[in-house]
Amino acid sequence: MAGKTYELQGYTIALQHIVFITQVFEAEAGEGYQFNIRFSADVRLGPKFPTRNEAELARGLLAQALSER
Repeated sequence: MAGKTYELQGYTIALQHIVFITQVFEAEAGEGYQFNIRFSADVRLGPKFPTRNEAELARGLLAQALSER
């Protein structure tokens, strides 16, 4: 049975494999803002956004999709 997926910055993410997501923080070297997504296979994805508002919105929508699965 296929689980729900979520698309973020060109990545298709299988929601059932997400272990946790971090808070939004400032990326290194002034590259904007990011949050990390940790998967069950000890894989991490760190999408970056130019503004904190965009990062907070993307994280919030992902968290909402996780709660609805």
